[in-house]
Amino acid sequence: MLRLASSRIPSAAAKKRAVKRVESWFANRGWKVFPFQKQAWNAFLTGESGLIHATTGTGKTLAAWLGPVIESLAESETQPASVTDSPLKVLWITPLRALAIDTLHALQEPLGELGLQWSVESRTGDTSAAVRNKQRQRLPTALVTTPESLSLMLTRADAEYQLRDLRAVICDEWHELLSTKRGVQVELALARLRRWKPALRTWGLSATLGNLNEAMNVLMGRVSLRSGKLISGRRHKEIVIDSLIPKKIERFPWAGHMGMRQLNDVVRSVEASNSTLIFTNTRSQTEAWYQALLKARPDWAGQIALHHGSLEQTTRTWVEDGLRAGSLKCVVCTSSLDLGVDFSPVDRVMQVGSPKGVARLLQRAGRSGHRPGAVSRVTCVPTHAFELLEVAAARDAIDAGHLEGRQPHHNPLDVLCQHLVTIALGTGFIPGELLEEVRQAVSYQNLSQAEWDWTLDFVARGGDALKAYPDYHKLLEKDGRFTVANQRIARNHRMSIGTITSDASLVVQYLNGPRLGTIEESFLTKLNPGDCFTFAGRTVELVYVHDMKVWVRKAASQERARIPRWMGGKMPLSTELASAVRHRLEQAHHAVYNGPEMQAVKRLLELQAQWSAIPLPSQLLVEQIKSREGYHLLMYPFAGRLVHEGLSALFAWRMSQLQPITFTMSVNDYGFELLSAIEPPLDAALRAGLFDGDSLAHDLQACLNAAEMGKRQFREIARISGLVFQGYPGQQKSAKQLQASSGLLFDVFTNYDPENLLLQQSRIEVLERQLEHSRLMTTLQGMQQCELVRLTPERFTPLAFPLIVARLRERLSSESLATRVARMTVQLEKAAG
Repeated sequence: MLRLASSRIPSAAAKKRAVKRVESWFANRGWKVFPFQKQAWNAFLTGESGLIHATTGTGKTLAAWLGPVIESLAESETQPASVTDSPLKVLWITPLRALAIDTLHALQEPLGELGLQWSVESRTGDTSAAVRNKQRQRLPTALVTTPESLSLMLTRADAEYQLRDLRAVICDEWHELLSTKRGVQVELALARLRRWKPALRTWGLSATLGNLNEAMNVLMGRVSLRSGKLISGRRHKEIVIDSLIPKKIERFPWAGHMGMRQLNDVVRSVEASNSTLIFTNTRSQTEAWYQALLKARPDWAGQIALHHGSLEQTTRTWVEDGLRAGSLKCVVCTSSLDLGVDFSPVDRVMQVGSPKGVARLLQRAGRSGHRPGAVSRVTCVPTHAFELLEVAAARDAIDAGHLEGRQPHHNPLDVLCQHLVTIALGTGFIPGELLEEVRQAVSYQNLSQAEWDWTLDFVARGGDALKAYPDYHKLLEKDGRFTVANQRIARNHRMSIGTITSDASLVVQYLNGPRLGTIEESFLTKLNPGDCFTFAGRTVELVYVHDMKVWVRKAASQERARIPRWMGGKMPLSTELASAVRHRLEQAHHAVYNGPEMQAVKRLLELQAQWSAIPLPSQLLVEQIKSREGYHLLMYPFAGRLVHEGLSALFAWRMSQLQPITFTMSVNDYGFELLSAIEPPLDAALRAGLFDGDSLAHDLQACLNAAEMGKRQFREIARISGLVFQGYPGQQKSAKQLQASSGLLFDVFTNYDPENLLLQQSRIEVLERQLEHSRLMTTLQGMQQCELVRLTPERFTPLAFPLIVARLRERLSSESLATRVARMTVQLEKAAG
């Protein structure tokens, strides 16, 4: 329990009176205090930590925030206000800068009416220099910040003094941080804060998460005095999930073609609502849908907007303010508005394409009706017919409470390298003491002494391979304490803190006008001066590139304008949603089609059963089809795109070891296709152990360009660990320069330091993050147990058709894809009757 000076310990009666004041504040607003909120307040007042899990829009923020407020209200009975408004009491950590602004408003709202003289401010990458300078002198009573800004605070020599009165750390949307290196960054920062403040109370907030106990344990750390309290709030908020079902459902669907066909239906849905959020899965889709809506309804100009992470912050803020005020009728957005921003006027959400995950759909549904008692509604807009199946499956999984879990990282040494410099730059450290502290973070609980010694040596003097280069001698030891070697290293480190890495971004700016946002370098390499592209809802013409800025002007015409592509647009189907899809297919296997979505795809699935089969969960469907192109081998494990990429490459390589053969591969979330000019040796491969998982890691290394993939992954690790420096503001290095620098280091370590632990980490991350190695292994084991259903249809089946089209999409040039697909569809429709 938090130890206070005896004069500051509020009595039980004072706490009770403070709770009554808060309850009166609720009543004056016409609100009701939910039991889980009162439970959270009482837990905080008794010194406990924990995780609050409740449906979006049911009051989690007030459940966490009003505990510290009530405690200070009780203390204020015996203290003057000037003492009550002491240095920083509460740190509120948020994963998004956009959330920081909204959270700031939510936290400030009750203070004035409750008579508590607290200052509440934010500190993120968007905070002005003037505010930063003021905060260096004195922090507010409560600070809303990001993991990066928190780590930056720890680089100050007076950080312990600045945080001397810290009572609580609240991690908002903890599920978003849990499985990322930013979450590891938070774990390490919390370990430091708990060393200074052993009774520090830590609370996490989460709305959509499957592994709640594990999430709470990671947040609590390993110190036994914090067992953690899991508080479950209102989970049964009414959520309506429906679909815009097209008037015509093709029996041979192909991905991506159908979304825009429903533009008129989407427009009518937006018209019928006061305020709508339209979620897409990529920034490119966001730009395309905004343009389509504006073209369909030009009178909506000024009433609709778009929002994604590459837009200029002033634009994003304008959009968010418009949503809060209810002045915007519609906003097309990405996951940039997924999290707990409170837009109460929004009464409807639309999801373009499959959400790919159960929790993601639930999270986005909660953006509407974002207030206690209100109904949340999400309408799904399929981009191909099988996504209707996924909507029905997602509804089943939500009803059953089957949400995806998030798995924490284990021993990411690149983040530890960065943290060592952060602490050395702040207070300095003694190795044995810091090792004990670091091991309190669950992600490092199994960190060995050898791994610690290697990491410390690597940061201090560059390890065996880089010890001759002074730039890698970052730490200086004196009397057993490590500090940072010089001011240049200190300055570069402060500018590089964080674990967010992506393709190099360049600012887009009008020649005589404002900044629009950023695009990735990989897209820019495909453009020449004079080319036009659509960005931030405008069509612009590229003039030239200079000083990491893309200078543009307004395009004379919108014809032939390209839409930027951002990395990471293809999300795989989650395990939970894939399982629910297979359950729906099992029902279809038995001719059960419950619900409007299943009725819509009934003819399609009936044709699949007629020409081939609808596989049961205990079966693996394999289709072998001969066409003019060659031999098509199609398998349907329903394990997600990333797993299928690994499986297709693995199976192609294993069969090529039996006889010389070349394959062309195509994958989607349901299965994969291997196309070859000669018949593949499937029977021989099955006898030789095609589904064997014992040599999986070795065979993946052999069949994939693993070295090149590892080199690309090493770029991220090199950036986070501080091996490469991205450059000063306005002088950032390009992606090619960073890749060249990290690639050189990769080669040096490979040739001269093969046991380098960062090198090993890059290989592990390639397997787990890019190929989902664990899920791939589980899928292989499941395939071994499945009944093999091998069929030879005379023509492409509804399940096969999207895979054929996906391959053609990558290949066709002189003939449009739509033309080729239309011709194929006509032929198949004739065969189907």
